[in-house]
Amino acid sequence: MTARTRWASPPARPGYRDRRPVRSPRSRLLAGVLAAAATASLLVGCEPGSADGSGEASTGGPGGCPSVRGRAQAAVVRAEQTDVPWNGPTTGPTATSGKTLVYVAQAMINPGVAGAAKGVREAARAIGWNVRVIDGGGTPAGIQAAMSEAVALRPSGIVIGGFDPGSTTRQVSRANAEGIPLIGWHAVATPGPSRRPELFTNVTTRVEDVADISAQWIIAHSDGRAGVVLITDASIPFAQHKSELIREELATCPGVRLLSYENIPIADASNRTRWEISTLLSRFRGRWTHSVAINDLYFADAAPAFRAAGRKGSGPPFNIGAGDGDPSAFQRIDSRQYQSATVPEPLTLQGWQIVDEFNRAFSGRPASGYVAPVHIATAENSRGATSWDPSGYQEAYRMIWGR
Repeated sequence: MTARTRWASPPARPGYRDRRPVRSPRSRLLAGVLAAAATASLLVGCEPGSADGSGEASTGGPGGCPSVRGRAQAAVVRAEQTDVPWNGPTTGPTATSGKTLVYVAQAMINPGVAGAAKGVREAARAIGWNVRVIDGGGTPAGIQAAMSEAVALRPSGIVIGGFDPGSTTRQVSRANAEGIPLIGWHAVATPGPSRRPELFTNVTTRVEDVADISAQWIIAHSDGRAGVVLITDASIPFAQHKSELIREELATCPGVRLLSYENIPIADASNRTRWEISTLLSRFRGRWTHSVAINDLYFADAAPAFRAAGRKGSGPPFNIGAGDGDPSAFQRIDSRQYQSATVPEPLTLQGWQIVDEFNRAFSGRPASGYVAPVHIATAENSRGATSWDPSGYQEAYRMIWGR
């Protein structure tokens, strides 16, 4: 709908007499009421999911996108299943010996990065290798220094833990030249081998799947009518890409309105999130029904602001983390304290996969090609767990390695 054009009365000409009938105050009032009603009807027709054209989500009546909502509900039901059999590799090279890995972390305060590092350490003990973790501290200078240190150590392999290899091109090129295999965890947008930058493989769920299912959870949970705040970290290309995909999927349901798209760097989350959330609560009030963030940690920092505003821990807004699924997120979900769901990475599993992929690289074998499926954890299906850890993978990898 285009904005209505306001027509002005024709200018008076010399000798011109206005012969239009003069209306009484009562008739002018009645005409104004009818015109306002007609305009309101047109505005509602142009803004699905809005009661007044302002973007406020309606809580009554049928959902705003029946066909999209139906697909979303079916996808959510599948993703909430917990009895998923192991569908990863069952064959591969036996364990090589005497290897040392360096895990370069974007920031160990990032629960996903730390969780994957924990999995690498655990798997390394199982296969008989050594691991060293170097924390980049979440800053470009810190990450570059950590990568320089890692390459200088001349390890058997280096893990790029949660940062863009493009920010350390000199160090990556040096590792490639020295024949040190690089494996990423959330280092580039897609799973599998990468040529530019040169990575043996990148371990991650498919960002498209994570983005879609988190947006579909909002569509299904809200019955197709929601006012959403989306939080991202634009300094991390992987996270920025994920948030753009979330926004695109939310837009498939006209009844779901994106109220605000907030850029809060993870390194600044503890300082900025509470203030930003307080500002958004004052701005949107009851229109804000759901939130989605590219990392669960934002909701830990947001909780004090929600609490100070008198919001109940069980929502609204109903909050979902589109990634990682660290123990504190599971605790908030289980206790219904300002987080309703998460799309967790199977972090420990991915740590074991990283070690298995290195073993394939050291043995001259190709990458496994395994990609873990997405999962949604809620209070109803997590049953007090503090992580998403599918069954069967440890036994499978130990059997492959002969350990």
